[in-house]
Amino acid sequence: MQNDAIARQRAELIIQVRSGRLTAKAAAQQLGVSRKTYYKWEQRALEGMVTALSERTNGRPAGEHDAERERLREQVKILEEELQDQDQAMRIKEIMEDAGEKKE
Repeated sequence: MQNDAIARQRAELIIQVRSGRLTAKAAAQQLGVSRKTYYKWEQRALEGMVTALSERTNGRPAGEHDAERERLREQVKILEEELQDQDQAMRIKEIMEDAGEKKE
């Protein structure tokens, strides 16, 4: 929780500097760091903002493994194969019955 408060303070000061309401020197002093460190943080903050606002694909990230989904897909595959086998057996049975009726 304290890290969030520190990050918010840094963000507020960076916004104030970027908007011209505060100097980088004053912000660095308030943060208790050098101007060089302040500028590093500012750069990281701006890069983070660009990353956060970049386009993203919708949906779940690729590579996320869902064991239940995989199990269900495998079960569907097995059932589809069984259905094909049963359809083929029914067709063979019908062909055999038709051939038997024609002989009579």
